Amino acid sequence: MTASIFSRIVARELPADIVLENDRFIAFRDIAPKAPVHILVVPKTEEYANVTELATGDADLLAELVTTAQAVADEHMDGQYRLVFNTGERAGQTVFHVHAHVLGGGLEEGSLAG
Repeated sequence: MTASIFSRIVARELPADIVLENDRFIAFRDIAPKAPVHILVVPKTEEYANVTELATGDADLLAELVTTAQAVADEHMDGQYRLVFNTGERAGQTVFHVHAHVLGGGLEEGSLAG
């Protein structure tokens, strides 16, 4: 199996604007942001392709991912954020290594508000 782009970032084979890193996660700015602040929170394991697999396989890691997203939002977005998981190609998932999009700093034109 070929390493995902995220695993290559974890291994420092590819550059990224890293904003947080610990033993289990890396968080970095999205290269094609959809909001003024758009940070990806990525588990360092490639074991799970999407959030549903993660929830089924390791609920504790999913909870830690959400907690890590909150920490990123606290530091970069005054704690106010949108948390997005894309699951499946037709839903916009392009990297099949589970990750969360943490978006903040204002809503895009035409975005969902609620």
